[in-house]
Amino acid sequence: MMTYIEPLIGGIILGLSALLLLFVNGRIAGISGIVSQSLSLRADSAWRWIFILGLIIGPFLLSDTKFTLPVIDSSWWMIAVGGLLVGFGSVYGSGCTSGHGICGIGRMSKRSISSVLVFMATAAVTVFIIRHVIGG
Repeated sequence: MMTYIEPLIGGIILGLSALLLLFVNGRIAGISGIVSQSLSLRADSAWRWIFILGLIIGPFLLSDTKFTLPVIDSSWWMIAVGGLLVGFGSVYGSGCTSGHGICGIGRMSKRSISSVLVFMATAAVTVFIIRHVIGG
């Protein structure tokens, strides 16, 4: 039986976290931007590392089950190509799904709305090609 409570609580926490980061730091909660800027030697990168640490530790703290590694039914080269394409897309699109999808749409940004529509259409076409054309 599907429960909607956990996703609802997760969505509320994501939204409140994005608002808090915007109001306190004046920053958008876009993961690709936060990660890429954390690698620079900027004076304000400490909060970025804390943010990334929270993304990693948070699920472990809130999980009531044993952590198991996910099983990915793809070859290593397909995963590597996918990762490179995601990285290229987030640079080319000036952000990722978290920045455009959560923060940009919430601000009614036309650029973010169009970016998310392109993300979703590309994802649908990719799944169709992988599952029905290539047969992966």
